[in-house]
Amino acid sequence: MHKITARDKFRYQFDAFMSRGSGALILGLFLVSAIIVVLASIVVMALDLAPEPQSMPLHMWGNLMRLVDAGTLAGDSGDWPYLMLMLLVTAGGVFIFSSLIGVLTTGLEAKLDELRKGRSLVAETGHSIILGWSPHIFSVVSELALANESQGSFRIVVMARKDKVEMEDELRDKVKLPRGGRLVCRTGDPMNPDDLTIVNPGAAKSILIITDEGDDPDASVLKTVLALSHNLADVAPGPHIAAVLSNDRNLSAATIAGAGRAVFIPAGGIVARIMAQTCRQPGLSIVIADLLDFSGDEIYMYANPRLEGKTYGHIALGMGHGAAMGLRTASGMIRINPPGNTIFGPGDDLICLAGDDSVISLAEKSPLVDEAALATGEIRPAKPERLLILGWNNLGPLFLSSIDEYAAPGSEVVIVTSAITHGSPIPENLRNMQVTASTADVSDPAILEGLSPQDFDHVMVFSDPSLPLQSADAKTLAILLQLRAIADRLGRRFPITTQILDDRNHSLAQAARADDFIVSDRLLSMMLAQVSENPELIQVFGDLFRSEGSELYLKPVAAYVREGCPVSFATVIHAALRRGETALGWRAAASANDAHANYGVRLNPSSSEIVTFAPGDKIIVLAEDES
Repeated sequence: MHKITARDKFRYQFDAFMSRGSGALILGLFLVSAIIVVLASIVVMALDLAPEPQSMPLHMWGNLMRLVDAGTLAGDSGDWPYLMLMLLVTAGGVFIFSSLIGVLTTGLEAKLDELRKGRSLVAETGHSIILGWSPHIFSVVSELALANESQGSFRIVVMARKDKVEMEDELRDKVKLPRGGRLVCRTGDPMNPDDLTIVNPGAAKSILIITDEGDDPDASVLKTVLALSHNLADVAPGPHIAAVLSNDRNLSAATIAGAGRAVFIPAGGIVARIMAQTCRQPGLSIVIADLLDFSGDEIYMYANPRLEGKTYGHIALGMGHGAAMGLRTASGMIRINPPGNTIFGPGDDLICLAGDDSVISLAEKSPLVDEAALATGEIRPAKPERLLILGWNNLGPLFLSSIDEYAAPGSEVVIVTSAITHGSPIPENLRNMQVTASTADVSDPAILEGLSPQDFDHVMVFSDPSLPLQSADAKTLAILLQLRAIADRLGRRFPITTQILDDRNHSLAQAARADDFIVSDRLLSMMLAQVSENPELIQVFGDLFRSEGSELYLKPVAAYVREGCPVSFATVIHAALRRGETALGWRAAASANDAHANYGVRLNPSSSEIVTFAPGDKIIVLAEDES
């Protein structure tokens, strides 16, 4: 066994001291400086080397000046032993202060590297936290920025297993924050409770969990929720937590993991149902995007003592600012488009559409209704329809099941795709639709033309799951252009709904003249941001995007008011209430292709606004069905 000597112990203690960092090194240099100053002063006093007698403090002060400023040596005089000793003191000072500069530089670089790693505490309150990283984080950040813009000053904190500087650079390039907004990025594992403390979740206003598409993204969501539950165990009531689940079957497990703190958006089911509704109603995607984003009108819960004792129909017709959509009972039940004679009880709130919750109001008196402008036209019952589906992915089975709930008996579906995977089989229990499936390259113009898409009532183009995101969108847009070429050559118009994966490609879809395009990630991002601000909206969205209950429809104007006749929107609301529906706005056919006019969609107009409808215009309503 090696015998530990005094030298070994000294070296060990010296190494331990030096490893303590810059602070210990600086302290060590100051100690060496003090030793040199005191020792030199003692030698001068003991050997009487000074040219003139001085006290000990003055000798120490002079030696300190030589340490600090090498030029002091030039003014010294005396015998050679004294001058040589002062030279050694000055040389020691040069060494010490050059070492000090090196230590400070190294320490500063180490601190900058530490800050670059993004591991420092976020000392914020009332901030929004995004945990995780994926291609649609830019949409989430943009929506959160719009949601908080009215606050003047807000903070959005992002934490992911990604380099802090890389995150900041990407977000800065692709997201423009309004004045008063600030992005803070931190590097860490959202599934680690210790790392979560970095972003100070207990003081946050809302927490959004996003994951990249991997083998099992829902597993990451569940682990992150469990880590948050552990971290927030002593925090009440705590921030709103919202997340997206890829597989609807994981909803029950996620609800248990959330322990009442989190709400979850079942991505597959909601996106598929939105696709189904949009495919059958051209223009509906614009309406849904307006409802979900923060740039226009949003859904709010409005509390007012004046609501009590009034009927839903009376309130819908008598809104000063905002459009009624339903009610939330005092017990928390959500009712979208209830019967007009439904009476608001104590504690019941109005669900309404408005530009901001601060402008919602009830009119002092109900507006006048032009009874002479009311129409008596009927909407023809649904008839069997033909649907052409080009491509197939994991949303296909849910989409087909959803659209089967809306279709009339005897409807037909033709599916043409390069392959149908085992994980996404064609549903076999459809009630109203007969399915024919075949395998072919749908990007081949000859095959597309042979399918005679002009003979179908609707065409749905799914993205290719076997390709990278941008390549899949490029293929989808190429198919869309070929379909448009067929329509132009034949002089026939047939509605086309297209699934786009990357929100940055939506302008290309517009240029390709898509009737509707579903950017699934953007829809989920908007919904996630909405739910994080108000968790109760998850029930509203669940009711809106399912076949049971009331949904969004675009119905012919002729079923409500006379065409070509100036009418107030209050008259339209009254006409819709007579049919058991709630009117939210309209879509003008003349502006259907004008992006600057929001493709003709006008939501939440004033009840006193006068409009003259033309043939082809649609009323946007909440209704039980399309009849």
